[in-house]
Amino acid sequence: MSEIKEKDFRVLTSVTVRFAGDSGDGMQLTGSQFSDTTAFIGNDLNTLPDYPAEIRAPAGTIYGVSGFQLSFGSDDVNTPGDLPDVLVAMNPAALRKNLKELKRGGVLIVNSDAFDQKNLKLANYETNPLEDDSLSGYELHQVPISSLTANSLEGLPLSPKEVARCKNFFALGLMYWLYDRPLKNTEDWIKDKFRNKAEYVEANTKALQAGHKFGEMTEVFTTRYKVEAAKLPKGTYRNISGNEATALGFLTASVKSGIPLFLGSYPITPASEILQYLSSYKNFGVKTVQAEDEIAGITSAIGAAFAGNLALTTTSGPGLSLKAEAIGLAVMTELPIVIVNVQRGGPSTGLPTKTEQADLLQAIYGRNGEAPACVIAARTPRDCFYMAIEASRIALKYMTPVILLTDGYLGNGSEPWRIPHVDELPDISVKFRTDPERFYPYLRNDNLARPWAIPGTPGLEHRIGGLEKADVYGTVNYDPDNHDRMVKLRTEKVKRIANDIPDLEVDGEDHGDLLVLGWGSTYGSIKDAVIKARRSGLKLSQAHLRYLNPMPKNTGQVLKNFKTILIPEINLGQLAHLVRSEFLIPVEQLNLVRGLPLKVNDILEKINSLLGGGNGK
Repeated sequence: MSEIKEKDFRVLTSVTVRFAGDSGDGMQLTGSQFSDTTAFIGNDLNTLPDYPAEIRAPAGTIYGVSGFQLSFGSDDVNTPGDLPDVLVAMNPAALRKNLKELKRGGVLIVNSDAFDQKNLKLANYETNPLEDDSLSGYELHQVPISSLTANSLEGLPLSPKEVARCKNFFALGLMYWLYDRPLKNTEDWIKDKFRNKAEYVEANTKALQAGHKFGEMTEVFTTRYKVEAAKLPKGTYRNISGNEATALGFLTASVKSGIPLFLGSYPITPASEILQYLSSYKNFGVKTVQAEDEIAGITSAIGAAFAGNLALTTTSGPGLSLKAEAIGLAVMTELPIVIVNVQRGGPSTGLPTKTEQADLLQAIYGRNGEAPACVIAARTPRDCFYMAIEASRIALKYMTPVILLTDGYLGNGSEPWRIPHVDELPDISVKFRTDPERFYPYLRNDNLARPWAIPGTPGLEHRIGGLEKADVYGTVNYDPDNHDRMVKLRTEKVKRIANDIPDLEVDGEDHGDLLVLGWGSTYGSIKDAVIKARRSGLKLSQAHLRYLNPMPKNTGQVLKNFKTILIPEINLGQLAHLVRSEFLIPVEQLNLVRGLPLKVNDILEKINSLLGGGNGK
């Protein structure tokens, strides 16, 4: 926390806060409400929800701890923060799991009511950390949140269990007071959320206000904090998660193209929210099908594409594996579908609620036969909106499947998003073939895209299927030379997409000693690490790939302009492998696969080791 003194407030330029508690304590709701209010008053922010993988982990255990971290400030905020400045721990398990991440000297607010013998034992504490001096290195505030919540709701017609569920709003009200946030946004949300249950509206509102009043009246906190609004470009902003941005991007692409949107999908963490969001837009003609399995999800999308829809399917890594054969079918039939992979930790079931970047090679190569597909990746939660539109544009223009990679951090994380004007968005024009004269199903245009003829159009009847097609005519064909020609045509079509995408941009000098190259969700961490390195006097540049197959046409030249290329990834070096094989240049790697976003200081230390700088702390 950087600071400037001002009257009773300490003015900060940035803060990182983590809420943590049992999975039933409402920490995700608390964090999202704090984030939405923070965005409303004009701070830039970035969030990292952290869900437990177990659906019903025993209450009070470390396995059941749910967390929500956000970083907010008056300057650009590119990551949810390496380590929190403030930890709100609702029980001993939350403290044990998260304390090692809290900065030394950081603010620690604990629900002291929860530190009884039962909960201490469940969290594997032999002694009470609130009493044994083990927390002396932190600014500890013991607040009896549970009992204060119960006192504030005395007399309301609620069960003890219902009263206990309101304690997260007490904690939220206290944090609103501590960081000078208004209550009104959350009060309005409570009224809308529980509009059919007046007693819940009253209880949660009272708990929220009681937490705020406790902050005003108690002498526990001697300092309050203020974070001024960020200087963002003019416009209308809202806080948005990556999954919602993805859904809105596809909805926008449907409207811009003038063709209906179809989503066939099987629910899988962390992609399920895209299906949930799109299912609420039936008034835009959106059709969503919750399929019985991953294969049904993608094959229904292929059928919808054949029928003239903007078709997509959403999944995560295990689901992409199951969809592999059907993606090959989309390649063979040359139909425009988009496959969204919100990556998570693997292999197998792996880490269902954690983030990873380990599906890049699967997306590019993971099909039988020569089955090329365009692969692109979003780099921030709000960028998911624009890359969803771009995936749709490419699929429709080139009549080819496109894989859009996001991940758990991007999908669940959020940041402020300036709502664009419709004129700022790319044109997506679609022309169906209607003229039967000289129609052949695989007669190609300059982009090597075949005509899109809707079934039932008179004179345009044709077959599709998984067997090899005759060039131009589209009939089943086993001729060796035809197969060789078709394999090369489909590959060349994907390569030609490089003529239709922007060049790789370099942040900094276009040549030098070090280029830090990334893709996907590492963007924010790399950017902050590069900024810190420059402030310490080091010279280096950054580039980030949003187009991975094909890569931008100038990628090779950009890389050759630097003595050293550093590629940080949340995998064991998949982009590094592609760069080495494609451009025949050596690269340095930074690979940490912890189910978490890369930390700024981890990247900074690697930069310093390569350029001979300090420790960057």
